[in-house]
Amino acid sequence: MVIFISGIGTDIGKSWATGWLASEFMREGKSVITQKFIQTGNRDMSEDILLHRRIMGIPLQNPDMLHITCPIIFSYPASPHYAARLDGKEVDTAIIAESTRALTRQYDVVLIEGAGGLMVPISDDRLTIDYISERQLPMALVTNGRLGSISDTLLALEAIERRGLELYAVIYNPHFDSDADLAADARLYMRRYVRRHFPDARWLDMPQKVEVP
Repeated sequence: MVIFISGIGTDIGKSWATGWLASEFMREGKSVITQKFIQTGNRDMSEDILLHRRIMGIPLQNPDMLHITCPIIFSYPASPHYAARLDGKEVDTAIIAESTRALTRQYDVVLIEGAGGLMVPISDDRLTIDYISERQLPMALVTNGRLGSISDTLLALEAIERRGLELYAVIYNPHFDSDADLAADARLYMRRYVRRHFPDARWLDMPQKVEVP
């Protein structure tokens, strides 16, 4: 099983959600690995992969050391198309796809954490959602209950529906819920929307605090 994990925007808690979901699969007895789609703002090693492993309670794995779990890293913290340009490189998505295939041969579940949201450009003429659509990857969408999250979430869900993608789950991250009443209403509204439009999708509530072993 391969699941692409995206969010309704940047800094929405995708890395924490990815590590948490990996831990949930591990509790079910499945072998799990996470992959970072494209990492920006780092050199040599993906900070998101490091966080995943901390949450999962495991050390760096052999595919991490071989850069299979994050084959593309750019130094500047920006969208992939711009970060690649600054490093004088291009985003070679064939390398990403081959890394995923290699991981699926070793693990039951591969979770791919995206970079930013669905419409983040990976080149001048391709978006992250284009890559997902080309490979028809099941998706998990990370959201929360901050002001504006309903609109951002519904826009992302409409894009998923329009592309005919499978929505595996919506993951609700309560970490940023500073207004409890606002967050509770937003959560209920979004959950009702998902139930109507994606009846086969799961609704997953992350804990308020994800434990890091």
